[in-house]
Amino acid sequence: MQNIKVSIITPSYNQGQFIEATINSVLNQTYKNIEYILLDACSTDHTGSVIERYKDRITKVICEKDKGQSDAINKGFKLATGELVAWINSDDILYPDAVERIVKAYLVNQDASIFYSSNYNVIDRDGLLLRESELKVPDREYLLRNKFDVLQPGSFYLTEKVRKVAYVDENIHYCMDLDLWLKLLTLGGIVDIEGTPTAAYREWELTKTSTGAEKFYKNIYDVLRKHGASLYDRSIRSVLTLYVKNVVRSKLKSS
Repeated sequence: MQNIKVSIITPSYNQGQFIEATINSVLNQTYKNIEYILLDACSTDHTGSVIERYKDRITKVICEKDKGQSDAINKGFKLATGELVAWINSDDILYPDAVERIVKAYLVNQDASIFYSSNYNVIDRDGLLLRESELKVPDREYLLRNKFDVLQPGSFYLTEKVRKVAYVDENIHYCMDLDLWLKLLTLGGIVDIEGTPTAAYREWELTKTSTGAEKFYKNIYDVLRKHGASLYDRSIRSVLTLYVKNVVRSKLKSS
């Protein structure tokens, strides 16, 4: 099993308070054949000093300005040499057996495009558990027309298929993961390894989805429509409702 190389990418900018936990969550995997690529956009906080402490254990560290998160992710994807690839943001964490479980699933489902666990945890800025959740994505049609949520932390993809769909769209700032999933699912299915979570998503006040909710929902709407969702689909109706609610909430706060 260990002959399957897995590439993991971390894009980073000014999250020195969290990135050490992210790095350790990758380095402490029970599965060892991991290529770890960390891309830092010249952070101005103490991220650099954290990275320096682990530099000799990280496969490749790139410190240079980028054009945003999607650009950084694509740089990592293009450098990846593993059969499977994933990205874990610098405020999220993988659980120790995540890669081992994903590789086991891949060995018996090699035609699939996406491997993930529908169970996940949400943690706070201190790493304490806020809640345990479940999000099942059975296929592309469900994702496109019913519920548009994806589980990016802890999801892994076939590298060759990521290349076939031309990586993530660098024009998408908020839901590049949704767009990537919709593209990948045209090339193969999705495998839910179930059981315990493979990752935890950190929920705190400065996440992109917290600070730019209106743009986030507009991004989702545009991606769904681009991939063929109808105005009558539940997914479109849901995102429009969320967008309107957020606009009203913002206006009430500012009045």
